Amino acid sequence: MCVYSGSKSDGLIKKVFEQIFEFIGNHLLLSSTFIFLAIAFFINEGRQGGVKVSPTELVGLVNRDDAKILDLRDSKEYRLGHIAGSQSFPTTSIESRLGEIDHLKQTTLILVCKMGQHSGPTGKKLKSLGFEDVRRLAGGMAEWNASNLPVVKKEVS
Repeated sequence: MCVYSGSKSDGLIKKVFEQIFEFIGNHLLLSSTFIFLAIAFFINEGRQGGVKVSPTELVGLVNRDDAKILDLRDSKEYRLGHIAGSQSFPTTSIESRLGEIDHLKQTTLILVCKMGQHSGPTGKKLKSLGFEDVRRLAGGMAEWNASNLPVVKKEVS
């Protein structure tokens, strides 16, 4: 009869967990602060206007799920280079142009701004207006360009 007695890696894992719990016990304030900040970070991310997606994920969503891209930058920046198939939808004109995208409430929308910082509030607004699946390009066009992905340099809406 063979009885499982564990392996060396089981003992190592047990020792690591013991050390982690010992560290937490010895540094309760530091550990509590870290846990609090981690929770606050995730809550803040959840309150932002949509899930962040990488440039690669954006391409997959457009190809696989027929996601629509809304470029939130101003018209001048849009003309200088935008993602193929994106629609120019500057944040300054959202209120007056909501009717143009109302039919996309059940469609995955990906919001793109210059550096990924301004798409959050717009996404939050769109979600509050009933748009179900709003996402945002992490890092915005800066990340897209850094990934050496193609851009269109003529005006196409």
